[in-house]
Amino acid sequence: MSVVLLVLSFAIILAGALLFTNAVEWMGHGLGLGEGAVGSVLAAVGTAMPETLIAIVALVGGASGADQVAIGAIVGAPFLLGTLAMGLVGLFAYLYRERRSQGLALNAHGPTLERDLLFFGAFFLLSLALAWGPPAGLRIAVGVLALAAYPLYIRRTLLEGGEVQDHATLEPLIFERRSEHRMRPSLVLAAIQLLVGLGAMIGGAHLFVEELLDIAEELGVEAVVLALILAPLATELPEKVNSFFWVREGKDALALGNITGAMVFQSTIPFGIGLIFTDWQLSANAALSIVLGLGGGLLAYRALHRRGRFELPAVLGWFALYLTFIVVVVVRG
Repeated sequence: MSVVLLVLSFAIILAGALLFTNAVEWMGHGLGLGEGAVGSVLAAVGTAMPETLIAIVALVGGASGADQVAIGAIVGAPFLLGTLAMGLVGLFAYLYRERRSQGLALNAHGPTLERDLLFFGAFFLLSLALAWGPPAGLRIAVGVLALAAYPLYIRRTLLEGGEVQDHATLEPLIFERRSEHRMRPSLVLAAIQLLVGLGAMIGGAHLFVEELLDIAEELGVEAVVLALILAPLATELPEKVNSFFWVREGKDALALGNITGAMVFQSTIPFGIGLIFTDWQLSANAALSIVLGLGGGLLAYRALHRRGRFELPAVLGWFALYLTFIVVVVVRG
């Protein structure tokens, strides 16, 4: 039964992702936002929320070992985004290179991509630097800094988000029932569709988590391993299906912004909350996930920002970083 519900949850997430990607493009167009801002702010924040809620719920619950579960969820999400999610987007670009008008070349807003990767690298590196469990005063000060940094990032991204997506490249809004092709829908209708899609993704992700947890419990997997691997895998990755659809259509600014924007969000807001409400003393597995996640970010900066291409060696590198973590956790376990 768990397997059936797992498949059903994934189908719900896919349906929600189709609604969400279609609606977020129209929302960005209607608000006059550049593609970089749409991907890195609207799409990324909306789909990063469930993983953040897992950490908050773990802290509020106050159960034994909750701190480590929360920390695992906080550092596990950006690690997965910077390795496995990047690898899958690159793989989709490679598989659909004939369909994409630009082939393997990157068609994204360079300044937004660079800002996202540098912001992520700085704060994720800071989370590793404080892994020893610093004094409360230092923890809280840095936590407040991380929380304050994200609004500044949003402001900068909205002001410098690139060109507004061309109306002719937009598919008709799914909730728009009028027959005219590419009719301009109202922002209200687009917002309703966006919320329905987001709700389907969150609901499907929660069902996905529950069934994965049941299966993992039967297999005897530890809670901290679930926090580092299964929780981000179940909440972050399914919601990044948006990026797979976008990169297939050659909309790289939206596809990558959805991932790199979430990396910025996860390395600032949840990180700040974790510093303020936990002792931030990282386990060896948590520290390793940060190191490998930073490696994925560096690889993205070199391959995507510097070289401007989806290259097979980079794709294999992202997968290798993620598999390295899995192998180490299994061997240590």
